[in-house]
This record gives sequence, structure tokens and C-alpha cells, in this order.
Amino acid sequence: MDAIFDFVDNFLDKKYLDIPQTAIEVAKKETLDTLGVALAGSSSPGIKEIVELVKEWGGRPQSTIFGYGLRIPATMAAQVNASMAHALDYDDAHDGAIMHPGVITVMTSFAVAERIGGISGKDFIVSIVLGDDFLCRLGLAVAARVKPIKMGWHQTTLFGYLCAAAVAGRIIGLDKDRMVNALGIAYHQCSGNGQCTIDGALTKRMGPGFAVSGGITSALMAERGITGAKNSLEGEWGLFNQYHRGNYDPQVLTSELGKKYEGTNISIKPYPCCRGAHTSIDAALALVNENNINTSDIHKVIVFTGEGNFQLLCNPIEVKRNPRNAVDSQFSIPWVVATAIAKRKVAISDFTFEAIRNESFLEVSNKLDVQIDPNLNRSDQLEPARVVINLKSGKVFTKQCDNASGSPEKPLSFGDCIDKFRDCSAYSIHPIPGNTIDRTLQFIEKLDELTDATEIIRTIN
Repeated sequence: MDAIFDFVDNFLDKKYLDIPQTAIEVAKKETLDTLGVALAGSSSPGIKEIVELVKEWGGRPQSTIFGYGLRIPATMAAQVNASMAHALDYDDAHDGAIMHPGVITVMTSFAVAERIGGISGKDFIVSIVLGDDFLCRLGLAVAARVKPIKMGWHQTTLFGYLCAAAVAGRIIGLDKDRMVNALGIAYHQCSGNGQCTIDGALTKRMGPGFAVSGGITSALMAERGITGAKNSLEGEWGLFNQYHRGNYDPQVLTSELGKKYEGTNISIKPYPCCRGAHTSIDAALALVNENNINTSDIHKVIVFTGEGNFQLLCNPIEVKRNPRNAVDSQFSIPWVVATAIAKRKVAISDFTFEAIRNESFLEVSNKLDVQIDPNLNRSDQLEPARVVINLKSGKVFTKQCDNASGSPEKPLSFGDCIDKFRDCSAYSIHPIPGNTIDRTLQFIEKLDELTDATEIIRTIN
């Protein structure tokens, strides 16, 4: 039997009391983090244009666009909000699955819960936890056999359609048959490629938006009796066979389903760029801070990384040293390491049109070389990085980072997430008063006590 039926049963059977406290706490941090990065992304290139487009389309005022306060149909609101949350590449990640779960699960849950009304904080949390687990298992099953980056898919978008359909279907209250249909309808739409990253295109940030819109649409269609493929994951032409040529591990897909929750392995990002670059940033920051290194003293910088990071974040080297646009800078180890060395921090302001033309940053990035170290290859987790700084004096400093900040091994606390949220809110398209931020934080901290989870939306907007 197709594993999709096991996942559907899991979505329909699990209750709040079945969820371990560790997964609940991660879901709260994830909700806070996703909302924060969405506010920060609300002023990013491409977002205003989508907002103007959905305003032109119009429709029933069902769900809210964060930061703008505009109420539109739930599918459209979810699309804009997810695009916002992914715009800065600052949203959470599952390092092993190479997934951004919150942009799919949190944004789907907010839009659908607001459309329906009266969804408790506990039900909201359960939908996020189950959605995170589903999405990450899909990614892990593929990563167990082949590095997803090598296949050219943007996994969050590709699998996000299915995840959003399942999350929306659970909140709507679909029965088993309709839930299976919703996932089949979602599979008929699955897409999402990595070419946008190579070309530095704004569609990189739009992919999860397409996925959540399509997933919610799938659940609403299934609710009305429209049917979809039943064996959407493992069928002869199901997703794993059609899109991945059978390169997946069925054992990884469903092992301990309903007992082990992959959401507990989610990383909250401390830096607004591709997660694969974070070990390089941590190593560079440690070097300059521990040894008080000044950029004027540097002769050359070498970063050693695995093949996966090299392919995505270091090639072609001239583009990575000299980003053409913000998307290029978000996916460049040379750029982020140069920024870390020059500023001794990496922040939202370092990935703008103005920042990528900063001569002091460019001077360092053009002194930087990247080399592959096969010993740093990883298929099941984030690749480590080793940074070597050669000074003009002849001194050489080396630092390797195996586990990046924000990972389950080095987690950000809820307090750290609050600090990140406050920083992100400063970049919102419209100013947010301090007392509004404080009240929003209080609601998220007590999310499991809310009778209506969308009280958060009414507060922040």
C-alpha cells in the first residue's frame, strides 16, 4: 500500500495529547520565527508586486496578508505570506532533509485557520507538528539515496504542495477519502526547480507561495468531491518514481511514524542566507573575533567545503564573489564569509542592492577561494566548513565548524527567537508599535492556551 495512506491516517488520528512537549515547543518557536521573517520580508523586492496583483484580483476577505493588513481569499493570502517568509532565506530549515518547513506549515495553518475561524492554539500546533514531520520525511527519504541539490529540485516547493494540502485538509476537517484525494490533487501540481537560484531570480522566494496556494486549493477541491490520484507517493507514476526515478528510501519515509517527530530537528537560522553557508559563517566569525583580525591585514581566505555546498554556493566563483543581486548574495559562501570577516556579523542589511556594491566587502570576497574537501561531504546533515585566513604577515589561522548555530546541537532559545523577531519587525513594510510586538510575543508564548490561534494575526495587523 502507498505510504500516503499511512500519512493520512497520522494526520487524522493524532491529537494534542499525542504530541511530545519538545515538538510543541519547537512549533511555538517556529511560529514566532516564521511570522518574524515574513514581516522582514514584507518590504523585499517582488513582494509589493504580488500584493498589488492580488489586490487587482480581489475576492472574499478571508485571510490576512501580514504587514499589509489586507484581507483576501485564503489561497492568495497564503501565497503572499509564504513568499514573504522565504524572501530573505531567513526562515527555518531541516538540515538533513534540506527543507524549510515553517514557510509551508505555519503559513498554511494561519491562512486556513483564519478562513474557518475558531481553530484553537492546540489544534494549530498539532497541524504544524504533523506537517513538519510529513514534509521533512519526504525530503529525508530522497536525501538517503541521492543529494537533492544534484537533482535540481527546490525540495521545499516540490513537496510543499503535498504538505500544504495535508495541513489544510486537517484543519478543514476532511475525512480519509477526501484527504487522500487532496494529496492526489496536490501531486498533480507539484513543481519547483533550482534554476532560479543559479540565475538569481526572484522566483526563488515565490516557490513556497505557489506550493501553499496550490495545497490549500487542493484541500478545498477535495472537500467538494473532486478526486485525485490515490497512490501519489509510491505509485507507478507517483512522485518518488516519476520525479526521483525511484531514488528514495521507504524505510526512512515511515520509520516510527507517529512516534518520532522530525520537527524536533528543525534549525532556526541566525543568519539571513542559505543554510548551507552557515557553518562557513560560524567558522569565519570565530576566527576574526578570537584573533582580532582586520580586513587590511588579510592576504587570502580559503574556505573548504563539501561537494553539495560547492555546487550550490560557490559556483560560478566570479558570480559568487561579485553578486549580481540579492538572491546571488543569499546563495554565496564567498559573499557571506567576506561579510562576516568585514563586519563581524551577518545581518538583513547585508543582502541588499546597496550592500552587494560595498567596496570593503567586495575587496574581501575577491580575496577568497573555495575548495572541495571530500571529507566534508554529508548526505544526511549540513556540510561542515573549514575557513583558513592567511595574513600578509605570514600568520595563518584555521577554524572548522561541524554544527552550525541554530541547529538542534546548538539551538537558539525562545529568547533568542524573540530577539530575532524584534529585529525582523523593524524591516516590516509598515512600522509596528512596540506594545503591539510585546502583545504578539505573549500570544505566541501561550499559543497552546488560545481558544482562537488567529488572535495573533489580529494583534500584529
